[in-house]
Amino acid sequence: MGSPGGWWGRKSTPAKVETYTRWSFHFIALSEPTVIGVTAFGHVDARVALLVMTPVAAHVALAMVTASRALDWAVGRRPQPLRLLWALGAATALLAVAALVPGRYGPVGEDTGTVLGSVFGAVLCYGVGMMALGLRERRRVVWLVVGFGAGAGLVAWATGMPALAALAMAAFVTAASGFFAATSFFSIWLLNAVYALDEARETRARLAVAEERLRFGRDLHDVMGRNLAVIALKSELAVQLARRERPEAVEQMIEVQRIAQESQREVREVVRGYRRADLEAELHGARGVLRAAGIDCEVGGETGGLPAEVQSALGWVVREATTNVLRHGDAKKCTVTVRRPKGRVVLTVRNDGATAPHGSTRTGGTGLAGLRERLSAVGGTLDAGEARDGEFRLVAEVPLTARPALEVAS
Repeated sequence: MGSPGGWWGRKSTPAKVETYTRWSFHFIALSEPTVIGVTAFGHVDARVALLVMTPVAAHVALAMVTASRALDWAVGRRPQPLRLLWALGAATALLAVAALVPGRYGPVGEDTGTVLGSVFGAVLCYGVGMMALGLRERRRVVWLVVGFGAGAGLVAWATGMPALAALAMAAFVTAASGFFAATSFFSIWLLNAVYALDEARETRARLAVAEERLRFGRDLHDVMGRNLAVIALKSELAVQLARRERPEAVEQMIEVQRIAQESQREVREVVRGYRRADLEAELHGARGVLRAAGIDCEVGGETGGLPAEVQSALGWVVREATTNVLRHGDAKKCTVTVRRPKGRVVLTVRNDGATAPHGSTRTGGTGLAGLRERLSAVGGTLDAGEARDGEFRLVAEVPLTARPALEVAS
């Protein structure tokens, strides 16, 4: 059974930011009836307070639904909720007017007027702030704030409020609603920026994979292109010599056989990655790439004087581990250490993003299987999996007397 916060730990960073943003606006919406309720129940009879709170609760429910749909639209899951935005705008205006008019013309006392005034101000400020979530252009947000602020002043003046007081009312509504609208607009911008950065990180990982494929293609072309051309040329020469019954044809075919066997060996070296990877360069590159992706990376240990075979094998481990950290889980910190106990080298890569998306752990895959093959060829071992402290740990161990495994022609 997972821990109570397991659902949060399984979320990616953008999903966490989205969840935080969504619930922040839900709580902001719930603060509207809290503000009005404290004023209402503190100044008027409970029955009157409940009567006032009923339309306010309906307004809050509509605002929360609108905010949720607007956030879905902001991240590209739904179309823009235009009907809900218009409905919230109309409900906000009607409720504000319904609260202001009785306070000016109805037979209400000072306490009831205070309550209705709080309804007027809170409904406008919170309503405009929630509607701003569904707008993408700053110009429209500004017009929304200015429009409701001017409308509040005009309605207040039309109901008999002095011009100076009505102007002050308009300024207050504009400033307060503008604050909530700016908060909404900035939150949407920040959420989109987080998603864009996460997409850029995934794109960088895919580009790294594509670059490796291109490198493999270039190496394979370099190995096979020249040798195949020589094989074709010598085979044609052998055919011509055989037709003339010249004994040199046998020598040419022996040469073709030798080149073919050499090509087979070189292809196996390319596929298995026996072309040397410098460990120090891989460590430096891993630190730079991870820090560019916003992951704190620390590298420690001594790599000088290691045999070429050991450096090559461990360099591939660092490269694959870096790709896994970028493409899986949600790491914030990664540590790479190189230790040299007696007669062996131990490379440890740890990161705090052990849990991958959808709750799967990264304990297998073709990448780790390929690393085990590379390490076994030099007498090394690989251990990878989630540790008890919630980290994903990869440990590669290679003896210092490592020698390349002998190739057996297939």
